[in-house]
Amino acid sequence: MYEKLSHDYDRFVNWRVRLAAELPFLDAQLKSVHARRIVDAACGTGRHAIALTQRGYDVVGADPSAGMIERARHNAQAEGVKVRFEVAGFAELHEKLGGGFDGLLCLGNSLPHATTPAALAAALADFAACLRAGGLLLVQNRNFDRVLQGRERWMEPQSHRDNDKEWLFLRFYDFQTDGALRFNLITLHRHGDQPWQQRMLSASLWPWRQQELLQALQPAGFHNVACYGDNHGAPFDPFRSPNLIITARRA
Repeated sequence: MYEKLSHDYDRFVNWRVRLAAELPFLDAQLKSVHARRIVDAACGTGRHAIALTQRGYDVVGADPSAGMIERARHNAQAEGVKVRFEVAGFAELHEKLGGGFDGLLCLGNSLPHATTPAALAAALADFAACLRAGGLLLVQNRNFDRVLQGRERWMEPQSHRDNDKEWLFLRFYDFQTDGALRFNLITLHRHGDQPWQQRMLSASLWPWRQQELLQALQPAGFHNVACYGDNHGAPFDPFRSPNLIITARRA
């Protein structure tokens, strides 16, 4: 899915709006542990890593998709910023990037791609191995407590226009009988008055609830856990919050 999405991802996300909303919170959390060296896990096209580098952090971005990493390197070059980007997925980060980092970010609802308890445990253990003692882990997921309770299938559509080229992005979940979610992304694209071209991509996710994640953090070596419901630091409400943002320190 993400190899095919890599060329459209920066059209799908309004980065100006998103970064303006997220960076102050991320910056404050990183400064709380005097962070300098950061890993951006599942970094996608590298926009967070680039923006944080521009703020003075030493960031390494990693993603399992070679297409996303290629795009991230292109974006960094276009911004005139030197950022190291590596192809690496969950449970591969420490092997490829090393340890001693002050902070590790896992944003954009990426951790649910670890779809089994064993995969989640391996990912969290890998995160811990990358961090120094007292280092910060920050995970941002959708609030799946709310999604599952309300059977919230559809997400807000996104659109992008570039002169006479137009893109529409529609996202929805299929609720699987085994408890997993199938995440679907329909892309509609047209040039001028030409007919719409359509494409659908899908990926499997596991909708980790708050309590499941909290129970998995301590065995992986994390403590001082806090939960927020958005990027303004609001308390997490399982029935109302749009996101679940978890911060924790490595023991």
